[in-house]
Amino acid sequence: MRLILKEDVKDLGDMGSIVDVANGYGRNYLIPRNLAAEANTRNIKQFEHQKKIILTKAGKIKTAADELSGKLSALTLCIEVQAGEEDKLFGSVTAKDIADAIAGQGIEIDKRKILLEEPIKKLGTYNVSVKIHQGVTATMAVEVKKAAEA
Repeated sequence: MRLILKEDVKDLGDMGSIVDVANGYGRNYLIPRNLAAEANTRNIKQFEHQKKIILTKAGKIKTAADELSGKLSALTLCIEVQAGEEDKLFGSVTAKDIADAIAGQGIEIDKRKILLEEPIKKLGTYNVSVKIHQGVTATMAVEVKKAAEA
């Protein structure tokens, strides 16, 4: 039985591949789980059309991610926090604090996209990575300053 894979199937092939499988495997497993479709001319043409649309959208998303990466790399954030002796912070600067500071610049970033190994607990300048899209990561400078005392 010849099938077009709709998704990546382990030990069989990648999405879009045309594969030959046993009739029972195709009818009882792949087709009911919507992992594959019968490889007739109509389905092949339909899948190639969908593939072109997906590739076009992916290209636009990648371009937008590259543009955002450039903006973030050029940006230097300044976060003012309360600090005590020896430049130790009262609390810490977390990914949420950095996301809020980026939002203050007019750019919305999910806090889960900010890659911090551990929260920042001292004053200084730090390089922080932001994963924007698959394969697109921006590194930006975050300066943690002592807040002016009242």
